[in-house]
Amino acid sequence: MSQPSGSCRVGFVTSPTALLSLSEYIVPDFDETGMQKEEKMLPEFRNEPLTDFSRPENKAAMEAALKKVKSELGRRYPVVIGGERIGTGDTFRSVNPAHTNELVGEFTKGTKEMAVRAVETAAGKFEEWKWVDPCERARYLLKAAAIMRRRKFELAAWMVMEVSKNWVEADAGVAEAIDFLEFYAREMMRLALPQPVTPYTDEENELYYIPLGVAAVIPPWNFPCAILVGMTSAALVAGNTVVLKPASTAPTIGYKFFEIMEEAGLPAGVLNFLPGPGGAIGDTIVDHPRTRLIAFTGSKEVGLRISERAAKLNPGQIWIKRTILEMGGKDFILVDDSADLDDAADGIVTSAYGFQGQKCSACSRVIAHEKVYDSLLDKVVDRARRIKVGPPEDQGNYMGAVVDQSAFDKIMEYIEIGRGEGRLMLGGQRGQEGGWFVEPTIFFDVAGDARIAQEEIFGPVLALVRCSDFDEGVRIVNSTEYGLTGSLYSHNRHHLERGRRELHVGNLYLNRKCTGALVGAQPFGGFNMSGTDSKAGGRDYLLLFTQAKSVAERF
Repeated sequence: MSQPSGSCRVGFVTSPTALLSLSEYIVPDFDETGMQKEEKMLPEFRNEPLTDFSRPENKAAMEAALKKVKSELGRRYPVVIGGERIGTGDTFRSVNPAHTNELVGEFTKGTKEMAVRAVETAAGKFEEWKWVDPCERARYLLKAAAIMRRRKFELAAWMVMEVSKNWVEADAGVAEAIDFLEFYAREMMRLALPQPVTPYTDEENELYYIPLGVAAVIPPWNFPCAILVGMTSAALVAGNTVVLKPASTAPTIGYKFFEIMEEAGLPAGVLNFLPGPGGAIGDTIVDHPRTRLIAFTGSKEVGLRISERAAKLNPGQIWIKRTILEMGGKDFILVDDSADLDDAADGIVTSAYGFQGQKCSACSRVIAHEKVYDSLLDKVVDRARRIKVGPPEDQGNYMGAVVDQSAFDKIMEYIEIGRGEGRLMLGGQRGQEGGWFVEPTIFFDVAGDARIAQEEIFGPVLALVRCSDFDEGVRIVNSTEYGLTGSLYSHNRHHLERGRRELHVGNLYLNRKCTGALVGAQPFGGFNMSGTDSKAGGRDYLLLFTQAKSVAERF
């Protein structure tokens, strides 16, 4: 890889000619006062539009994509390290949760030895990649976004088959992945510009952001496109090299993204694809002394394990490893006695049962004022009862299957716990045979400190809790160890303002559902045991993948 011939920022030390190409990306302009302003040639970021499947051409395109993906099921996929595809050794299977006898793909199972090799390969490549101009790195993301946009239906179809997302959820996942690519590309271009520092007499002072090193990226299965792409692309565009360990229940989308980055021209070894078991691979890449940072999204238990292991100094390690951890939630919707109950019921059902409740932002507890509790319960039950459950390749099915047998068993265990902690109003049973289907389930008259109101279930199980006033509602909301997302439905301005201050979550929504954060608009991340509040999709996020260097020269 050659040294870059130019830079999109003044002061980014990459080559002797680094200052010559600034005008290539920034066009000088002047405002009405005569002061110079900067006009960027790249269009301003806009969120990717969602697909309207009521239009016949979009419905036909999705049906064609599903047919294409079905024809490609069962293929074998390799480990890829430094551009070399390794297809020998043990394998593991990814299956369709809605048709458990249907093989989505067979994957080479990475080993500890492969994990060591992947980190060392990435570390070697980092010595070249870190010098690549930030705008050049950004263009890899822009190219990948364009490829992904052209393959939007196909990528959505893979998620329908591999993790049982319905059409709308799968499409939204691809749109969010495109958003991450587009947003982080622009953010890197912004961070590559001269950063403001206080002028000082007889000195030139500057501050710029440099990459960290090898990033271990460990994404979750529930957003195998959006979150995987977001964490990986942030690490890459910031100048780090990546060892990507996809979730074992959803590795196919990870491989498809790897192929897209190859098609975009990303040099071999900058991104390495390493599927396999967390115990052997995850621990190895986290522990390795040449790993510089770990980006993880998943359960609290695994996140805490990574935090503990990353804090340990290993022989040969010369830095404190950085961790970027997102770890789940016990998300709420609080409804006071002034709320529009129809709007609240709509938001509750969408938040609780979208993607079978398998979102870290999913509503799993409703805290409602006693004056509206019974009416709200009736409205929520009425809406949830109409949900169609079945294989999501059928557009008419709103809820697909939960991801695997382990998830199914855990959800059913919590349903049994719920029978002793509240009154079952709806569901509580397995859905149709052939897949891991669970009915939309509602428990009411649940105590705020009950297990099903405190612990993350990660399934279509909703607990309704009664409160006597707004003060009690706030106390119940803040009584869990999590602090990710939540909603407040109210027409009481005083309550809305108190909610802004007192409801302790990283993403708070007023009079809307608690899922569906948009890149750029609602940077995402939570408090307490929900993680390190990294605010993915925000203007602070790339700073977590870089370190700031200050340089002063006295003349």
